[in-house]
Amino acid sequence: MGSITPGLLNMDPKPVGSYPPTSIDIIVVGTGLAGLTAAIECTRKGHNVRVLERNATINTAGDMYFMGLSATRFMKHWPELAEEYDSISLHEAWIETFKHSGEQMIRPLKVADRLRAQGLDPKTPPGTFQMRPLVYKMFVRQVERLGIPLEFNSRVVDYFEDEVTGKASVITDDGRTYEADVVIAADGVGSKSQKLVGGQVRAVSSGRAMWRAAFPKEHLDKNPEVKEFFKMMPNNEPIVRTFLGPGTYALTLTRDDAMIWILNHDATGTEAENWNNTIDSAEVLEGLDKMQGGNWAPIFKELVKCTPPNTIINFELLWRNPQPSWISPTGRVIQIGDAAHSYLPASGNGATQAIEDAISIASCLQLGGKENVPQSTRTHVRIRFVRNACAQKLGFSNAELLQETDWSKVKIDPRRAQPKLPKWVWSHDPELYAYENYDKAVESMKKGVDLRDEDSFPPNYPKGYRYEPWNIEAIMDDMRAGKPVDLGAGDWE
Repeated sequence: MGSITPGLLNMDPKPVGSYPPTSIDIIVVGTGLAGLTAAIECTRKGHNVRVLERNATINTAGDMYFMGLSATRFMKHWPELAEEYDSISLHEAWIETFKHSGEQMIRPLKVADRLRAQGLDPKTPPGTFQMRPLVYKMFVRQVERLGIPLEFNSRVVDYFEDEVTGKASVITDDGRTYEADVVIAADGVGSKSQKLVGGQVRAVSSGRAMWRAAFPKEHLDKNPEVKEFFKMMPNNEPIVRTFLGPGTYALTLTRDDAMIWILNHDATGTEAENWNNTIDSAEVLEGLDKMQGGNWAPIFKELVKCTPPNTIINFELLWRNPQPSWISPTGRVIQIGDAAHSYLPASGNGATQAIEDAISIASCLQLGGKENVPQSTRTHVRIRFVRNACAQKLGFSNAELLQETDWSKVKIDPRRAQPKLPKWVWSHDPELYAYENYDKAVESMKKGVDLRDEDSFPPNYPKGYRYEPWNIEAIMDDMRAGKPVDLGAGDWE
């Protein structure tokens, strides 16, 4: 069993080189946020890492997403990462809320002021909106600085493990075989590791999709009215504007170098779960007129018209039930990120939980050592599964809140017009939690304690919640019947 060094729980900055080599050989499959973070954190924890990527380059395209505080605490160990992250972050950001028709419902406020109104520390926000390309490039540069071996054009088509040799292996589409003590499958939804881990989780059509676009802000010069409406705030400060309508919502982000807009809509038949699936702006404009409630703000339509060709992506939203397993039978293959748990965009948790996973598995493997790899991977799942299942369900609740805003309640409490981001999500420290609870989780598993009865270590999910399996079909039935999403017992706020 892993032992904790006295004083370690302070979690003072420990740069690369602080930990002795573990001799654990690791293959990371995939270069999303989960894979890149796993590569650099496993390197810091003394493991030997090799990364395999299916494509010829790392995909750094995309628009904005939410990065939670729990996913960025580890950067204290990486001064260069922390400095770069600070330089690309949206400091002094504002937020403004409209009805989809264009009527202003909540005036522009600094995010810090909104936090203060909720009793939170404005100097420690729960997270920030980030530009995906900038964050990805930052992580890629870190992998390069560390000299971590990264092999492109290595499409993994199968995963294996050998209980006798205590090794895991992968095979690429050109017949190459790679072997290690543990393989971290970070290759996203539909990972080939599913066959070994526990079968493919079926995707369920949500009947929804997202129109998404990101482009240089100069394109707003085409329309002075649009340029004025979507301008930045004083002192060149960025602003997020939300448009909430019946059965839909939209977000825009204006920053000094880019304009981004995202709009949730009913499926049209042209959507695909593919970041290269672009459509023409005419399809969006036609779709806006057909939406429930209609009457979309003319200024938003003009923003769509300013969007350059081949920029708007129609991304299909597929739902997947929580997977019953993230780990292979002998514990040598472990899934993290989207390969283990996919999220709705409204959850604000996909990127955050992927990075948390990577930090946790690197820590667990370091605590258990080379002789206890299966124990460490199982412990990681033990301390991560319920948290992720709760965060996934929270995403459905947030989608419901954004798509069916009750404006009469918003006038009384503006927080009802924004997604829930409870303290149990953003206050978490996945590294510290692993160090504090690794041994407790190991003992609990040895005693055969059922996950539903787990109380041997403090929850990293809503206090008072007891895990109960759930499925998307039941949630969809409730939503169709107009019932609120049943989150279950516990303090979800």
